[in-house]
Amino acid sequence: MISAKESSRSFRHARIRKRITGSGERPRMCIHRSINNLTVQIIDDVSGKIILGKSTLAKDLKPKIKTGGNITAAGILGEALALEAKKKGITKVSFDRGGYLYHGRVKAFAEAARKAGLEF
Repeated sequence: MISAKESSRSFRHARIRKRITGSGERPRMCIHRSINNLTVQIIDDVSGKIILGKSTLAKDLKPKIKTGGNITAAGILGEALALEAKKKGITKVSFDRGGYLYHGRVKAFAEAARKAGLEF
């Protein structure tokens, strides 16, 4: 059963997705937040392909992260994703916050990604 809080988030995400789409030159960066982890994907909606995906469960991030569901982990994930995106030639993205409010872990992730060189 979906909780009322998750149902409201789902409606907010649908409203956001009406306006935000990812293209080849400016893909969509979508974040998903769970209690224990964060997952981020960079998606080209035109071709329907995921260009890059990263999570706090990634093997290269596990030694740096004590717990995957906190602000510190979100910052580390933001930096790591931005560096990998730059290696693949992605500098500009559209940020899809997934219906989550822009504060806490989502804000920490976004600020770290901007600091590491992604533009959105």
